[in-house]
Amino acid sequence: MNTAIACALACALAYLLPASVHAQVATTPVAQNPSPMVESTRPHERLVRKSLDGREVSFAGPAGRSVDLYIPKTVGSRQSFDLLVHFHGEAWLPKQAAASLRRPPVVAVLNLGAGSGVYDRAFTDPAVFDSLQASVVREVSAALGHSAVIGQLTLAGFSAGHGAIRAILREPRHLASVSAILLMDGMHTSYVPDNKVLASGATIDTTNLTAFASYARAAAQGGKRFLVTHSEIFPGTFVSTTEAADWLLQSLGLSRRPVLRWGPRGMQQLSEVRQGHFTVLGFAGNSAPDHIDQLHAMPEMLARLLGR
Repeated sequence: MNTAIACALACALAYLLPASVHAQVATTPVAQNPSPMVESTRPHERLVRKSLDGREVSFAGPAGRSVDLYIPKTVGSRQSFDLLVHFHGEAWLPKQAAASLRRPPVVAVLNLGAGSGVYDRAFTDPAVFDSLQASVVREVSAALGHSAVIGQLTLAGFSAGHGAIRAILREPRHLASVSAILLMDGMHTSYVPDNKVLASGATIDTTNLTAFASYARAAAQGGKRFLVTHSEIFPGTFVSTTEAADWLLQSLGLSRRPVLRWGPRGMQQLSEVRQGHFTVLGFAGNSAPDHIDQLHAMPEMLARLLGR
């Protein structure tokens, strides 16, 4: 019996069996990472790659991976430059998203592979992020022909890329130096115990979420900027972005407000929470295209985060 049929039968039994029998029916979750859903109602519009006005270079970064760097022409002769460090996803997209802003920052993009663990491990040593910033300063200064320093520092992570950000935030001086964070459908953790979901009595392993909670509190008080977006995708094998966002909101004593409005690229927004400069936006969808929508919404989300 395939997974889809088994799931359908389980749902049917839940409605047909009397309550006394429900307790005898196993509630083992069906693994669905990635989501097996197929959805074709929403358009799932995609950005088209454009040429950018500025310089693009690359250099060796963490774990020996290449860092793609974009230096907007508008940086010019300034002595300081704003920096956006983006983790996970095609490099052209965060570059193009940043270039669309009224005051575009320098953009550094790093891709380390699949799974948040590889990103977390790469930045467990705080010196790795220090080295990354130093390399960016070196490359930008060389491109400009004069010394320059980092001004406002923004971190962005799509999907697995959040692993790097949570590792970076564990270092207090890095948490203090980051001005803004954008998480796009990427804030996960594990269930305790494994192989169970919340509905079956599991709890959330908050170890990987506490750094985000600390940053969210600072943003809620207005000292930082933090924008979290998520879909409704339910991985089954680990905590969903919806469940992680719910925990984050509960830790701050905040509640979602239901909304129904169009978002970028044909997305449909279902909920919103705003406190100070901390915002959580929930969007419809439990399919792979809904996940990719989040990355292609980056121009609008980045503009909302930075107020540009």
